[in-house]
Amino acid sequence: QLQLAESGGGLVQPGGSLRLSCVASGFTLDYFAIAWFRQAPGKEREEVSCISADGGSTTSADSVKGRFSVSRDNAEKTVYLQMNSLKPEDTAVYYCYGPFSSWGQGTQVTVSS
Repeated sequence: QLQLAESGGGLVQPGGSLRLSCVASGFTLDYFAIAWFRQAPGKEREEVSCISADGGSTTSADSVKGRFSVSRDNAEKTVYLQMNSLKPEDTAVYYCYGPFSSWGQGTQVTVSS
């Protein structure tokens, strides 16, 4: 089975931090890039960040530049999204995307007072 599973979402106050995890199963994570996407209600899904097989990362969304970072631990088959200085506009369902057009089920992040 090939599966991606996100976790780590929740409710956080503005200015807070969360770390999301994307755990892969059914394939060797080492060889693949993994991307993080998010989708807020009424908006299109957008790419947030991507990490390559060799660990190089890109930030796709200007709105999170300098606040979010992505990393990976191939031994644990996990990709992380560290989110700092969270804003209400970051509220969305966050998804990881991998090989073979695979998506996780998403994890809800809500930034609110």
